[in-house]
Amino acid sequence: MQLERPAAILRARVRDVVAPRTCRSARGRVLVSCVAETSAASPPKPKEASKLLATGPAGAYVSSPFGAGRILADSTDADDVLELKTLRQYLVPRDSPFIKNNNQGGGFVGDRDRIRLHTVEFESSESAGSFCADGVMTGGDEDSCIMLPEWAIRCGPRKTIYSDPKQVSAAVVTCGGLCPGLNDVVQNIVYTLTDYGVPEDNILGIRYGLRGFYERDAKPITLTRQYVNGIHLKGGTMLGTSRGGANVKEIVRRIDLWGLNMVFVVGGNGGNAAANAIAEECEAQGVVCSVVGVPKSIDNDILIIDKCFGFETAVEEAQRALLAAKVEAGSARNGLGVVKLMGRSSGFIAMQAAMSSGVADVCLIPEIPFSIDKLCEQAGSVARLFDKQGHCVVCVAEGAGQSLMNEAAGTDASGNPILADIGVYLKNEFKKYFKGDADIKYIDPSYMIRSVPTTSNDRVYCKVLGQGAVHGAFAGYTDITVGLVNTHYVYLPIPLITQAPRKVNPKGRRWNRLITAIQQPDLS
Repeated sequence: MQLERPAAILRARVRDVVAPRTCRSARGRVLVSCVAETSAASPPKPKEASKLLATGPAGAYVSSPFGAGRILADSTDADDVLELKTLRQYLVPRDSPFIKNNNQGGGFVGDRDRIRLHTVEFESSESAGSFCADGVMTGGDEDSCIMLPEWAIRCGPRKTIYSDPKQVSAAVVTCGGLCPGLNDVVQNIVYTLTDYGVPEDNILGIRYGLRGFYERDAKPITLTRQYVNGIHLKGGTMLGTSRGGANVKEIVRRIDLWGLNMVFVVGGNGGNAAANAIAEECEAQGVVCSVVGVPKSIDNDILIIDKCFGFETAVEEAQRALLAAKVEAGSARNGLGVVKLMGRSSGFIAMQAAMSSGVADVCLIPEIPFSIDKLCEQAGSVARLFDKQGHCVVCVAEGAGQSLMNEAAGTDASGNPILADIGVYLKNEFKKYFKGDADIKYIDPSYMIRSVPTTSNDRVYCKVLGQGAVHGAFAGYTDITVGLVNTHYVYLPIPLITQAPRKVNPKGRRWNRLITAIQQPDLS
């Protein structure tokens, strides 16, 4: 009797399907007039269903009484998979040292294992989120859609590796601003390298960012398991960091001079762009070295990747500031709390913290312009007209409202725009509007947020990213980064993720959930 329900499900899966002429191709994500017609073929019996696992066509969906899966055969369309650079033509394949115990019983990842980049089939072009269904958005208009293939290569340990662990010399460097989890990633890169059998004396930590490759006052340090033990319990980075200004040719010269064949760059958009430049210069100079990035961004603004490490920790800490603003505003007559959070070009922290804390009445992000007059009216209505509340909490990302302030702009060492202080601007504008009839409290917790140790979820995520980066290098890949995409770990070509910052979709479901929950009107 337990097999009756799976058999009923099977009935709809295995009978012949005839697609009508109006149905779009499998590559499209929007299914317009695509109601399938089925034949009257009788379903197989439950006992026969399991045979489909062996007899189904290569790459086709197959069914059993216990679920569905995919057959791993010669089914990968090379034109529809994100292409990764490889150094395998210069390297010698060999068995992984983990093969003796089948990777602790967990098995290995195959080179043809792949993860689907597009997971949603939309009913029509009017379905929420259907815009840019075959790609990834970098903004809110039609020109901001970057098209993607169907698949990405799965991350993980391979049965065949392309470097002799005893001969590997590796370096780890952290770049850009601080972010929770940097120490966690460094630690797990070192742990995984030594698990492969890389001698501890062959693992270098580059001090104070990419400049540490060649500056005399920042000599590299040797990273041993004992040296990195416990560093995950501390915030910041034990290697130190810096922004921009790297001499790529000099870095590659040192890579060649020191005999490095693996370099791990932990950084954001700028750090990954530098990793890409290093990989290309290595190729131009004939230096065989796997350059692997680990994407870091407290703003969560790396394209395609579900989330960057440290983001969850940042949201957790940001909530503390919002809750404090709630207490301050709620304890005063016409109290108004303003909290400025990080988010130069993407408002993910502000949006997520506002949603999760449940105390923000207004949320302002860089992706959506606003009028100061409408904002003051909204804040005033919440602060003064809501009899049951009598106060207001405004959450603003640092990059919001930049067009409202006429201040000279420039760029920092990483090429990022220098922002005017939207928090101070809002505080002053609210003072003008309320004319002293509001008790305004302004909180800026930015540096407190980015300097803390990771939460448990982020800590696990950092472990997997560090391990995945090393597995990718031993698999012979270069100019790649590792990340979580559609809940699976994949390898991505660095040039793809550095094209533009990832941004909140103003028409997307996540932003819509927030403004619906807090009943925020259009402030543009």
